[in-house]
Amino acid sequence: MHSRSEAATLLNPLYTSGMSTGVSVDEFEALEQKVLRAVEIVKREREARAVAEGEVASLRQQLAAQAEAAQSQIAAAQSKAEAAQRQIASAQSQADTVQSQVQAAQSEMEAAQSHAEAAQREKEVAESQIAALNQERDAVRQRVERMLHQMDELL
Repeated sequence: MHSRSEAATLLNPLYTSGMSTGVSVDEFEALEQKVLRAVEIVKREREARAVAEGEVASLRQQLAAQAEAAQSQIAAAQSKAEAAQRQIASAQSQADTVQSQVQAAQSEMEAAQSHAEAAQREKEVAESQIAALNQERDAVRQRVERMLHQMDELL
């Protein structure tokens, strides 16, 4: 910004000798004031632009940091999801193994039950045969006793 003395120097006849004489001192000063205001406006706009660019750069850094944090959180969540899927698969495999073992045990139990039923039937058949043999023995004993009795009578 120029002071009045600088303006007077600028208006010095030697300085202004090359200028056209159609511009008055008041008009020149008004023009100079307009130029100085324009320079001030340009300065303020440049400062505002620098501040805005700084804010934009700061916001970009913040956004980049937030994006990086979000990516990190996504990666962690994906890792946890994959671990959970592995655990689920492992648990499913264990459940399948247990299910197979239960089915095998049921088959063994059914086979043992069938074997026990067959043994029970064999026992019943054996007992029936023993009872029949006991009856036959008793019948033979009675016949032998009669025969002995008859022999005693004959003698």
